[in-house]
Amino acid sequence: MLNSTDNDTTKQYGVRAKSASREIARSPSTLKNDVLCSVADLIESHEQDILSANTADVDRAARDDLPEAQLDRLRLDHPRVQSMAAGLRKLCSLSDPVGEVVEGWRLPNGLQVERVRVPIGVVGIVYENRPNVTADAAGLCLKSGNSVILRGSSSAIESNRVIVSTIREALEANDLPSDCVILLEDPSYETAREFMRMNEYVDCLIPRGGKALLQSVMENATVPVIVDGDGNCHVYVDKYADIDMALKILVNAKTQRPGVCNAAESLVVHSAVASKFLPIASETLQGVELVGDSKAQALVPSMGQAAEEDFFTEYLSMKMSVAVVDSLDEAISHINKYGSGHSEAIVTDNVNAAEQFLREVDAAAVLVNASTRLVDGGELGLGAEIGISTQKLHARGPMGLRELTCVKWVMRGNGQVRT
Repeated sequence: MLNSTDNDTTKQYGVRAKSASREIARSPSTLKNDVLCSVADLIESHEQDILSANTADVDRAARDDLPEAQLDRLRLDHPRVQSMAAGLRKLCSLSDPVGEVVEGWRLPNGLQVERVRVPIGVVGIVYENRPNVTADAAGLCLKSGNSVILRGSSSAIESNRVIVSTIREALEANDLPSDCVILLEDPSYETAREFMRMNEYVDCLIPRGGKALLQSVMENATVPVIVDGDGNCHVYVDKYADIDMALKILVNAKTQRPGVCNAAESLVVHSAVASKFLPIASETLQGVELVGDSKAQALVPSMGQAAEEDFFTEYLSMKMSVAVVDSLDEAISHINKYGSGHSEAIVTDNVNAAEQFLREVDAAAVLVNASTRLVDGGELGLGAEIGISTQKLHARGPMGLRELTCVKWVMRGNGQVRT
């Protein structure tokens, strides 16, 4: 397996990935699907090797006092390994975006114009902990005709080695270059910085991780970056909300898996229902530390006092900020001020309130009467996802196959010239 213990420099990894990208870009869908199915089969057959490697990673990370939320992201088990394989098989069933005609028209001079989806080229992924991202990212890049250079964190190195070795084995078995997927193992800052500046070879960079990682990428990268940002997600319980539905959505959004970016971190409640809803919510959110503004505290005396910073915070743990507002406009202003532009939900039976929320909340994803945990590539039918973009250019929200392509202008004529 090509890795940073070879004699190759980081630049040479770029050269190899760029060369391999040309091969995968012209590969038919049937071949790419064969590779993905082979990877899924090998992941299942090598499950014990993957889990053994992951146990070594988790044990080492625990000794290094990695926070529990991050340990949860690092940890693999049988269901998570099976999910990795299932995600790859799901990608096989999805339509290939490469070659799709986005739009087309004929000019008065007879020139036929089309915009056609093509692969980006070489995608760089910088991510922390989560070894399932290794399989998801590689699968998405391969299906969309891209090669990929993966730089995971040192905490997941043993898991990533086994998973990438499995993927490269499947590529070779299907007569495609194994360098379509390269793992950059060297954990040094110098190597990371060089990787982020390989504009000649890497066409885009996608960071997945905490604030420190994102800050480092934004400060050092010269390669174009697609930002997979923070998830300070809100659930707003409107004055017209069904209380039972609101409780169900809130509990799922906050507690189903609190250490991920689409978990709810903030609760906003209309004052008309707050006296009824908040005491019940406080009892229902077992194990969740609530910190709120003065209005929320008055209704739930056991609630801690929220500082200004709490409303900006992505906790990734069993903690949540709470605010009480007097109108839908105030709720929207609160969310737009403190939210990170990820995913925001309203619970309401009022159609007009729902439509205003959808129009005016500035986020990549907005939901009516549904949990923020549903903002996920797999849940939305995209198969796996490469991340959830909180920026506004090129890609926004869950990034699947189409978000890993760009467009090429194709023009067919019969001698037209400009006059």
